[in-house]
Amino acid sequence: MTALMKEAVAEPIRVMLADDSAVVRGLLTRMLEADPEIVVVASVGDGQMAVRAVERLGNVEVVVLDLEMPRMDGLTALPELMRADPNLQVIIASSLTLRNADISLKALAAGAKDTIPKPSSGSAINHAGDFKRELVAKIKALGEARRRLGIAPKPMEVRSVAAPPPPRPPKSSAPIKLRPMIAGPIDVIAIGSSTGGPQALFKALASLPVEMQQPILITQHMPPTFTTILAEHLTRSSGRPAREGQDGEPIEKGRIYVAPGDHHMVVEARPEGNFIRLNKDAPESFCRPSVDPMVRSIVKAYGRRVLGVILTGMGQDGLKSGHTLVKAGANLIAQDEATSVVWGMPGAVANAGLCAAVLPIAEIGPQIRRLALKGASR
Repeated sequence: MTALMKEAVAEPIRVMLADDSAVVRGLLTRMLEADPEIVVVASVGDGQMAVRAVERLGNVEVVVLDLEMPRMDGLTALPELMRADPNLQVIIASSLTLRNADISLKALAAGAKDTIPKPSSGSAINHAGDFKRELVAKIKALGEARRRLGIAPKPMEVRSVAAPPPPRPPKSSAPIKLRPMIAGPIDVIAIGSSTGGPQALFKALASLPVEMQQPILITQHMPPTFTTILAEHLTRSSGRPAREGQDGEPIEKGRIYVAPGDHHMVVEARPEGNFIRLNKDAPESFCRPSVDPMVRSIVKAYGRRVLGVILTGMGQDGLKSGHTLVKAGANLIAQDEATSVVWGMPGAVANAGLCAAVLPIAEIGPQIRRLALKGASR
């Protein structure tokens, strides 16, 4: 056996593109396959063809799914795709319209894992460096998340049958060291989330009681328009008023404030109270909005009377400000790996030893409630 055959080389992540534009599919294929860790195994023009391809191939790991397609649109195809493969990782690609943002949020609730705003034309896609970086990063994060479930892709026919199976990405093995939960009053809740965040937010906030009056500030990595619709969905799911933060507005009890897409949302302390401020400072952790500037400003305004929460998401946004929060004497909790779509952001703060609790998403809301209403006793 040659040395090449002995070498365990990870299989590239298998992607299917579903978009009614052949030009767009061609551009996306060239864009993605420029990365050796990704291979496009199918390219189809409608939802019906997408379902058949997943059933036929049996080795699709990530689908980039357009919403607007003939015969069967993306939202209609999604449950069929999930029935064909319950562990399929689906990224919704849609234009930045209110209608498509609303449909995208419904798709996330139906099993899609993430969304990405699609440039308006093939020419725009061809020259959109940020779009390429974001799409590639999301595909890799979701492909790795699927493989962490122990689902290895079937060998591709073009590969040697003597080649070894792809290695499974390692699970986190080092034990998480928790900090003591610090007792004390909480005046504000700060939440950061990204991939899988909308579903996690809906679950966590739905269990919070009306008598819990601390304002909740959220940075969810989403583009403009999508954050508008996210706030509307949070109003319905949480039973408390939620909207995008507006520059200069006072922070009021019992309200949820969502960072608008493409703006950092921070808090400004004034003698008469604390106020929302929006800015377009440089992205942090490649993100705008970013969790870090929001949390830093909240700690500056509220001191230790903050509860920080980091939910599912790729990357490490929230790690730097997590150090700031803990240094101030506040508590930080994170979603656990098993229930996170991607354990990037929560894993970063957990592995850094910043958390007082690392919990399944079903326990995040009850923990927030306990801490907010009764102090920080375990």
